[in-house]
Amino acid sequence: MIAINDKEFFLLVDFLQKKFGINLTKKRTLIESRLNNFLIENGFFNYETFLNCAFKDKTGNMLNQIINRLTTNYSYFMREWDHFEFFKDHVLPEIKAREKHNDLRIWSAGCSTGQEPYMLAMLIADSFRGIRDNWDTKILATDISQKALQAAQKGEYDDECLKNVPQDWKRKYFIRRNDGKWEVKKIIKDEVVFRRLNLIENQFSFKRKLHIIFCRNVMIYFNQQTKAKLVEKFYEATADCGYLFIGQSETLDLSTIRYKNVRPSIYKKGV
Repeated sequence: MIAINDKEFFLLVDFLQKKFGINLTKKRTLIESRLNNFLIENGFFNYETFLNCAFKDKTGNMLNQIINRLTTNYSYFMREWDHFEFFKDHVLPEIKAREKHNDLRIWSAGCSTGQEPYMLAMLIADSFRGIRDNWDTKILATDISQKALQAAQKGEYDDECLKNVPQDWKRKYFIRRNDGKWEVKKIIKDEVVFRRLNLIENQFSFKRKLHIIFCRNVMIYFNQQTKAKLVEKFYEATADCGYLFIGQSETLDLSTIRYKNVRPSIYKKGV
């Protein structure tokens, strides 16, 4: 295995922190194991040469390769179901009752391979049955990993990924393919718009503020300062009485944020 020395390690970690907000200061072994084959396949025999090329690559392709390999895109349907239950039973009825323009604005930030936004689209399809044609219910789904987004757009999953999905959802919203995989039906795929976005670098330029932001199990990569800045950006992008969902293993310091906590890992603006 190609070893990364201290200078190269801290150079890479510092760059990833500043560019993407990702904190890998305790992930030296992970970096070496996940980048080793990529270096060898591309003719690099040390990290110094590799990093010089990556930092000078104006196309951004090498940086994309680094991000694809160092970020964990692990997800499955029904993950942290309590969030979706609250979304279905409380948030959607609330928005349907008060939204005058029939415009439901949802952002799945850090959508990984697509399970989260597709789940949201399925819940909306169930909840808005009979009135869906009168509403704009498209979901914006973003991630920093191009590889994850490509997989998300395909919407193809194995049995393990769907093991917790109810049978009626499988019948309504998936197609069982000859290769044994399940593919999300077009009616659900068409409800999700996928985009690549760096949460740290990009400014959020939404035409209208969002009713709901899901950013779950993403900020675990960030230090406290980066997380605080991101949450403030989320707050500014959230409509009054809108919601922010974070991972159930994540926490926010209530003394430093403007959201109000309504349930563990669920926050609301203007309560």
